[in-house]
Amino acid sequence: MFWPSELSKQEAELSIIPKLIETQDQFIAILSVEVSSLEGLFQIIDSSNMPANLFLKHLLVLADFGGEMLQRLNSQFNSIFPSGSLHYLWNTQNYNYIFRVLPVQGQLNNTKLGISGKKLLVNQLLSELHKDIIAVVLFSGSSIDEKTAEILAKCEIGNYIGLPDKLQKFIKQRYIWVSRITAGSQSNTLGQITQTLVKKYLEDNLDIPSVSIKQNGHLPGISHTEDNNRPTNFDIVVSKENKYVAIEVSFQVTTNSVIERKAGQAKSRFEQIEKLGYKIGYVLDGAGNFQRENALKIICSYSHCTVAFSLKELDVLCSFIREYVL
Repeated sequence: MFWPSELSKQEAELSIIPKLIETQDQFIAILSVEVSSLEGLFQIIDSSNMPANLFLKHLLVLADFGGEMLQRLNSQFNSIFPSGSLHYLWNTQNYNYIFRVLPVQGQLNNTKLGISGKKLLVNQLLSELHKDIIAVVLFSGSSIDEKTAEILAKCEIGNYIGLPDKLQKFIKQRYIWVSRITAGSQSNTLGQITQTLVKKYLEDNLDIPSVSIKQNGHLPGISHTEDNNRPTNFDIVVSKENKYVAIEVSFQVTTNSVIERKAGQAKSRFEQIEKLGYKIGYVLDGAGNFQRENALKIICSYSHCTVAFSLKELDVLCSFIREYVL
């Protein structure tokens, strides 16, 4: 049985995914422009139609730089950046960015940066604080200080500024990538978007030759009840030859009966799947789901792999599938 190290993603992190999808091309276009300094990039952001807080949100998602890391950056700023500036290497040249306002008084969080779910709907101009965080996320991984570079190793996006081909490849590896078809679908529910994101992540990261990944798929021999032949529908089905993995996905912002329904089905589905040598896993997240503690416990008891909706957790799911299929 696989058990994730954490089930703690906040619903606001997903609720803005459609906005990120819609503006993804614009974000890439800004970073694709060749500039000779951070100041040059700041000028491009200022002159673009993309709000500064939205640009920053893209960067933070791409670097997997969440609220906990923001707080750590602020509270431990003097130990991470003892000189009060960021010395980094970019295009074989040494640069030094002197922080304008970091560290700030109080907590450094998504609300203060204007990147929480609701705040992100209000366009913000580029502030001195935005500039400091952008500098950190772009170049800290390239810091000349080894300790700084180690702590902020994922903050390496600046290496791809002005290199559109490499930037696209990097983003595909690091970001939960979504097609324009999904981006344009206004009718998609949050749950459907989550399913699509999980499917796309599996396609990009499983790395299993000739594997099949289908949404709304079936498993041979698995029916709603053992007494009928109506096949059971699963959110995602991964298969290779005679090995099948069913994946159920649920992201609920508010509590409702969906997770209870999945819990009610979990035991019978698990027993059928086990009998035929298949596997079943769940991707569960959102405050609405975590409020149904008993339902979550039931699902986890009848699951081969249960993870939350985050890059780290989806990597656990990929490892589980590879171990079973290969």
